[in-house]
Amino acid sequence: MSTSARADWDPQHLPSQDGRSYLVTGANAGLGYFTCEHLARAGAHVIMSGRHPNRLAAAHDAIEARVPGASVETLLMDVANPGSIRAAAASVRGGLFDRTRLDGVVFNAGIVHTPRRRKVTRDGRELVFSTNALGHFVLGAELLVSLAKSSTSRWEPRMVWLGSMSTRMGAHVPTDVQLETTYSAWKAYVQSKVAVQALGFEADARLRDAGVPVRSVVAHPGYSIGGRTPHVAGVNEPSAWKRIRDGIQAPVAQSKQRGADTIVRALIDPEISSGEYWGPRLVTRGAAVRQRPSATSLDPEVRRRVWEKCEALSGMTWPFAKAARAAR
Repeated sequence: MSTSARADWDPQHLPSQDGRSYLVTGANAGLGYFTCEHLARAGAHVIMSGRHPNRLAAAHDAIEARVPGASVETLLMDVANPGSIRAAAASVRGGLFDRTRLDGVVFNAGIVHTPRRRKVTRDGRELVFSTNALGHFVLGAELLVSLAKSSTSRWEPRMVWLGSMSTRMGAHVPTDVQLETTYSAWKAYVQSKVAVQALGFEADARLRDAGVPVRSVVAHPGYSIGGRTPHVAGVNEPSAWKRIRDGIQAPVAQSKQRGADTIVRALIDPEISSGEYWGPRLVTRGAAVRQRPSATSLDPEVRRRVWEKCEALSGMTWPFAKAARAAR
């Protein structure tokens, strides 16, 4: 059953975000791009990250053209590459950007159209899990102290993990996160998203246990597709055939621009608590409302195993104690 935290929430008239800074991964297209555009319209400073310099530049230019006075800049980062993540995070921590505070991070980057055959990253990690889940686990560890430092009596910074409605379609317990035994494109995607959601809920529990004033929220965008999304030069340019094909799915689909509404609400609505799960009202489309996630991603044992597996694969632990001290 879904419920709305605020009946008066209007995604077309967001509360002012002047003075706040947010980082969005996978910002050069789709949900990531429109999340950045919504935030920029609300007055936030937005750090748009992505791994393709030209595509990232095109997305940056598009926001500046569509949002007069937008405060945006770009950050090269490949979330499937731990070295790239660490270098990008160091740039943020080092104050190389216009703002020194960091009020939130959206873990959006990911692979939706998964490869038919198993692929691995340079460091031998299964590509889909590494991109969708493990990379964001590393980024969260790298930026946790920066987020905690930005907390105030009126605002707790947030991390928003991008889940998926596909997690409702079967258990897909992530016991073999590397998919070394059996691999399929669908399993790779769904299992990675179960892991993402499990990480988001486990992060919430560990943040609260450590007394770190940072909120962890999980959000899913429903069924958001490019053919129902406005044309944006260099960002979303679907063919006429894709427009027709996606148009047929109108009863169950929505635009990526609308899908980003849920992500943005999870990030900035002050009444949303850590550990909540948000998605479209009709599951595949509609206004953002609070929902109940799949039992698998809520399972404490699944959450613990996924977290510990990410620690083992990345060689990193989250600096909860340091973050708690930094926030005081």
